[in-house]
Amino acid sequence: QVEVVESGGGLVQPGGSLRLSCAASGRFWNLPAMSWYRQAPGRGREWVASIVSGGASNVDDFVKGRFTISKDSSKNTAYLEMNSRKPDDTGTHHCKVVARQRAGRPSTDYWGQGTQVTVSA
Repeated sequence: QVEVVESGGGLVQPGGSLRLSCAASGRFWNLPAMSWYRQAPGRGREWVASIVSGGASNVDDFVKGRFTISKDSSKNTAYLEMNSRKPDDTGTHHCKVVARQRAGRPSTDYWGQGTQVTVSA
C-alpha cells in the first residue's frame, strides 16, 4: 500500500506565493508519475501539473508561467511552486501518485486527502 500526504496549504494574498509538498511512502518498486489537481468549491477535480520519473513535466495552460512542478526522487516527494496566485486558484489541492509494486506489473493510482489553499485579500 502507498500513503500520499500533502502539505503546505494555507491562506495567501493575491499575487503571493506558496509551495505545496506531496510525499509518498509505503511499499512500491517505483513511482512513474506524480500529479497535482485542484478542486474548487462546487467543482470537480481539475488537473494542474504532472511530473514523470525521468523529470519531464507539464502544467495546465491556466497556470503556465506561474506554477512549477518539481520532485526530489530521493525523498519520493513532489513540489508545486505557486507564484502570482489568483483568487481562482482557491481550492483543495490533491496529489495523485502513480506507483508500481513490481517491475512489469500494472501501476496503481493513489490519492492524498488534499491541502486547502485560499487566495484572498
